[in-house]
Amino acid sequence: MNNKNPLGLKKIHHVEFFVGNAKQAEFYYRNAFGFSRVAYSGLETGNRDATSYVLRQNRVNFILTTPLHEKTFASEHLKLHGDGVRDIAFQVEDCDYAFNEAVKRGAKVFQEPRDISDENGTIRYAAIHTYGDTIHSLISYQGNAHGKSVSSGSTAAQPASEYVYNGAFLPHFAPSEIKGKEVGIQLIDHIVGNVELGKMNHWADFYSNVLGFHRYITFDDKDISTEYSALMSIVMSDGGHNIKFPINEPAEGKGGKSQIQEYIDYYKSAGVQHVALLCKDILKTVDKLQKNGVEFLRVPDTYYEEIPERVGEIDENIEDLKRLGLLVDRDDEGYLLQIFTKPVEDRPTVFYEILQRKGCKGFGKGNFKALFVSIEEEQRRRGNL
Repeated sequence: MNNKNPLGLKKIHHVEFFVGNAKQAEFYYRNAFGFSRVAYSGLETGNRDATSYVLRQNRVNFILTTPLHEKTFASEHLKLHGDGVRDIAFQVEDCDYAFNEAVKRGAKVFQEPRDISDENGTIRYAAIHTYGDTIHSLISYQGNAHGKSVSSGSTAAQPASEYVYNGAFLPHFAPSEIKGKEVGIQLIDHIVGNVELGKMNHWADFYSNVLGFHRYITFDDKDISTEYSALMSIVMSDGGHNIKFPINEPAEGKGGKSQIQEYIDYYKSAGVQHVALLCKDILKTVDKLQKNGVEFLRVPDTYYEEIPERVGEIDENIEDLKRLGLLVDRDDEGYLLQIFTKPVEDRPTVFYEILQRKGCKGFGKGNFKALFVSIEEEQRRRGNL
């Protein structure tokens, strides 16, 4: 390992959501967002506690999980938070090494390393806590390559050569394939967490000290504010800029409730606000999503009159951007196109960002004002501004 990647993180393996009805949520993500079902775990596979569906589109893996009993952690999680992200799981080079290093650096233990096996092979699994009730699982397909001992009381690791898994997804998931009509989503660009007032720097330090991330971009309430509310944000990134986690906290506005505070009030804690999904042709992707019934925020039409002067020359026709409601912003290295869905559940909590990068490495700072006015209009309709 090295200082830029002390835990040996390779990629985001999957994002798991706890949902009230996984069967119906799977249908929604397959038919609205174009994911394909690839695996299933439930009563039919011997899982007596929960039902889970694995959805995939290119390099994005989602798990949708619903508990089957009332007195479980998952059912209590749902009762408190509603539908939301439970786990941002990492694939790591060596689960035991990553776990021990994380704990040494100050991570709180959720699950010590253990083997999970079925007839298709074995993986090594552990997990640590992050903000709210969210966790980071650590998954490796190769064993204890560094020869580190597992912490006392946990299952001893197998030899590295035995960590091979050839199943559909992970142990105890059976193949279950239903093709969705892909919309062009390629990978997860970033995942945004909302945390309580005064906790942003705490969690930024957590990602720095424990995972070796660095502060990539910082936004204060001068960057992200409107007449009514404001927020502050720090973008944490791994050394290769492959994993990016913006962390938001509410800031004082002029009497209005920040969108971050609205989220925390309804989610009942810190948690994942939105998942940003990268695509290659955002016009085609968003056109398909809208035809599939996905609802997006809209900015005023006057926004599009300012694009030539604010952004400069772009490849796309501005009328096409206006028709679809797409936003555009530029930095020193290029520009990006982005759009945000409305919340995808009844509570005003989790939503999605769809974006395309054309050289730009930023997050659409020039769109914040117009976007937040649109968000506040939705808050006003909900009676929460």
